[in-house]
Amino acid sequence: MKTPEELKYTKSHEWIRIDGDSAEIGLTDYAQSELGDLVFVNLPEEGDAVTAGKTFADVESVKTVSDVFSPVTAVVAEVNSELADAPEKINEDPYGAWLVKVSGITGTEELMSAAEYEAFVASEKAEH
Repeated sequence: MKTPEELKYTKSHEWIRIDGDSAEIGLTDYAQSELGDLVFVNLPEEGDAVTAGKTFADVESVKTVSDVFSPVTAVVAEVNSELADAPEKINEDPYGAWLVKVSGITGTEELMSAAEYEAFVASEKAEH
């Protein structure tokens, strides 16, 4: 499992790359490996508000449909439209295939470092 050090993570397996008051949000390597091959991505619209801990998108794999939760409170500035035709890019490069870019970020208190996230995933695996 890859966990880039420069990113922050959530307990619901999203990553966020913060740059000033804007950020990219995507699914972690662990999330995409657990979901399996992704076949559809349902993303919000530009200008939509997203709230930390609340659903803002969903992804469909051959196994299941899963909600994607926002790691922060912000406004969607850009949507990765190429995922509509190629959701498998998330499986191929989970840290390159961002879902949305957001701006006006608040609510970063619950974010974890890479080391904290790896420890969280290890504890989750131990429970199953």
